[in-house]
Amino acid sequence: MFGEVEGTRFEVLDPRFSACFIGHARVERLWTGARWSEGPAWFAAGRYLIWSDIPNNRMMRYDEAGNNVSVFRAPSNNSNGNTVDGEGRLVTCEHQSRRVTRTEHDGSITVIADQFEGKRLNSPNDVVVKSDGSIWFTDPSYGILTDYEGDQAEMEQKGCYVFRVDPSGEIKKVADDFDKPNGLAFSPDESLLYIADTGASHDPDGPRHIRCFTVGADGSLSGGDVFATCTNGLFDGFRLDRDGRIWSSAADGVHCIDPDGTLIGKITIPEFVANVTFGGPKRNRLFICGTTSLYSAYLAINGCTLG
Repeated sequence: MFGEVEGTRFEVLDPRFSACFIGHARVERLWTGARWSEGPAWFAAGRYLIWSDIPNNRMMRYDEAGNNVSVFRAPSNNSNGNTVDGEGRLVTCEHQSRRVTRTEHDGSITVIADQFEGKRLNSPNDVVVKSDGSIWFTDPSYGILTDYEGDQAEMEQKGCYVFRVDPSGEIKKVADDFDKPNGLAFSPDESLLYIADTGASHDPDGPRHIRCFTVGADGSLSGGDVFATCTNGLFDGFRLDRDGRIWSSAADGVHCIDPDGTLIGKITIPEFVANVTFGGPKRNRLFICGTTSLYSAYLAINGCTLG
C-alpha cells in the first residue's frame, strides 16, 4: 500500500496493473475546498490545470510550476466538463447557460452549441475534441434537475443525447439511446468512442456502465455494446492511456480497465471521484478530481492525449 494521503493506495486486482505505477510513488492531495470538483483539463504550454467546482460556480487553476491554486473564472455558468482543442484553447460545458463554449486565446468566449433543432440543450456535461476538429459532448439533465449545479428548468429536448459539432459548426445527434450520457473519450487511434451512462444516479436499476462505439469515417457511431460496468458507484469522467487502458472515476477512487474490459486495478481515494486527466510534461501525471479535493499521482504509463 502506498500514499501520503490516508485512504489512498494502488490496489492490484490483476498482475497487469503492476506495470502501470511506480512502487514508491504516492498519491498527493494538491488542494481542497471545493463542493463538487469536475472536468480537469491540462494546458501543456503553461503547465497548469483547469477544473470546475460546479456548485460554487467557479473554475479553479492549479499551477504546476508554483504549486499553487487560484480561481480561474468566477462566475463560470456552473461549468462542468472541460477539454483542450488542437490549438490549445479551452472548451467548456456550462450547466447554467446550457451551452458548450470555447475560450479564445484573447480571452473572448465563442459559443459552440446551445441548442439543437431550435430547442435549448439540457445541460452539457463532458466534452472531447477529435483530431479533425470536431467537438463531441454529452447532454444529460443534471444541471436543470435542481438549482445546485445550475438552474432548475424543464427539458426542451426529448431525451438526453450525445452530439457532435463539425468544424463547420453543424451540430448532429450521434446517439439517442442513453439514460444519462456522461463522460466520453476516444481510443488512442480514434477508431472507438467510449461513453459512460450514469442513469443509476436517479434510478437504482439504471445503467452504471461504459459503452464502446465504432467511429465511422463520416463521424457516425455504430455498435455501442457495454464495455464495462462499475463495481462501486458510477463511472463518470475518464481518460485513456497510450495503450488503450481506461482510467475512470468511481465512488472509491480511480478504476483502471484493460482494453479487454477487465478491471485490473484501482487508485483508492477517500472520497467520490468525478473525473481525471493526464498532464505534466510527459503526460504521466494523473490528476484526479475528488469531491472536495484535487489529487495527483505519477504513473509508469502516459496519457494518449491532452485535455
